[in-house]
Amino acid sequence: MNWTLPRRTILLASALTLLGCPPSSGPTDPPDASTPYEWDGSYVPLEETGNWSDPGRLSPCSFVPGNGTCDLSTFDLSACNTDSLVNAGIGGQYMLTARDEDPASGGYLSATGMQFNFPNDGGTPNLGSLHMTEQREGNVRLYTNHTAFADGGTRRSALVTCESPQAPEFTGCYAFCRNGKLLATSTFKSDRVAWRAGESEASGLELVSESYVDIGYPSDIYVTKGHAYVVSVTMVASKPGGLTVFDMSNKAAPVKVKTVQIAGDSYWNGVWAKGDALYVASSTKGVLLFDISDPADPKLIRNLPGGSSAINVHTVFVEGNRLYATSNSGVLLFDVTRPLEPVELNRYAPYPGQPHDMFAVGDQLYVNYGFRGYMVVDASNPNDLRTLGTFTYPLQYSHHNAVGTFAGRTLAFEGGEGPGEHLRVLDITDPANIVKIGAFQLRAPISIHNILLVGRKLYVAWYQDGVRVLDVSNPTQPTQVAYYNTWRESDPGRGLYFDGAMGIRVPGDGYIYVVDTSRGLLLLREQ
Repeated sequence: MNWTLPRRTILLASALTLLGCPPSSGPTDPPDASTPYEWDGSYVPLEETGNWSDPGRLSPCSFVPGNGTCDLSTFDLSACNTDSLVNAGIGGQYMLTARDEDPASGGYLSATGMQFNFPNDGGTPNLGSLHMTEQREGNVRLYTNHTAFADGGTRRSALVTCESPQAPEFTGCYAFCRNGKLLATSTFKSDRVAWRAGESEASGLELVSESYVDIGYPSDIYVTKGHAYVVSVTMVASKPGGLTVFDMSNKAAPVKVKTVQIAGDSYWNGVWAKGDALYVASSTKGVLLFDISDPADPKLIRNLPGGSSAINVHTVFVEGNRLYATSNSGVLLFDVTRPLEPVELNRYAPYPGQPHDMFAVGDQLYVNYGFRGYMVVDASNPNDLRTLGTFTYPLQYSHHNAVGTFAGRTLAFEGGEGPGEHLRVLDITDPANIVKIGAFQLRAPISIHNILLVGRKLYVAWYQDGVRVLDVSNPTQPTQVAYYNTWRESDPGRGLYFDGAMGIRVPGDGYIYVVDTSRGLLLLREQ
């Protein structure tokens, strides 16, 4: 969870993401388990066209030229069927697909996504992180946010409904104004956030236990020494993040044994362990090193790489005697032959900006470098880190990956973050010539967070679409075989874009450990 698009982030002050058009691949019927499939390594290369294309205007409303007040007078609703808005949803959570236009020419710029929340209890509506004020005129609803600055400047966001082509969904227009000037315009359509059509709570997975995490916004988990270590980030100041430790002796009733928080350092997004060492990704202190020789009582030893300067580490990964950490200084490499005495070796930073995550097998490092794409790195000599190949596409955000060997070929399962992003299957046997050979997507507005490859199954934490288990024995055609919908609209704290299933581990004890941002730690078992 680290996605930003500079232009829209500034304009909306909320989580905004690129809109995608779904690929042809999607959920299919499970294969016949009585006839195990063995892929022969053959495939037809797939063209990579990116995540999005111009969807055309998404609503018949328009904008009054030169009107930078960002109130109702900014919008021309004469072409709208406002009578149909009597059927539009007035409660619940929606994903808004927005087509951005040039305010002057009306020409297409890009497509983005926004989270819109109507509290069912009549509370304050929210557009991403913005608290909105509602105004009604007949069936039309106008939502605005106004900010005044000390220098006399102003910033306004305004969203208006136009029509409801099919209840409860609605379309409309969005405008952003600064100091009386209209700077950004969009048409949009909504999608109600709920379980996928035709789905129940679960198929092929059962809930064993559920343990609430009472700090922060749970984001990742690691399981070792009979304990689960859950890290949380701060999303609201009143609920800072940290580390929660659960004793997993009784899977049906885990016991919280410790909470660790540090004042001024509460955005802990990733966690991994090796031996008696627990490594936690901190946005201000780098990697926090804990001694877990007593697994119920982690003790902080120091932060890595140390020193007084702040460093933002977002995720961590251990392979063999190497610890990797993504930071605002690139990927940090540490020798952890002695797990409690890490030694920094080097940093992989071919570009400015922060990579998001990584995976490693032996001396090969596979980096999700966010907007820069997916990179294969030779890390056999830490003093000479060499990029062997990259995979990119327009307006990407490479987020997470898992790598395995199939039919003698090295394949990567790469997940992007943001609407339209989805699972891509890449043949990376020759890193200089990476080939896309498969794809899988659920709903275009909702994307993947973390993925794990175990044998020929891929376990995916898929934000509002919960946990998905894919059979990838034929990697050119990933097939969904099980799911569990962790997301429920009634859960407290719902309504952000980054919401739902985030962290996932399958440690080999017969259980799937999942972290949901509202519900906490869920233990699932395959049926």
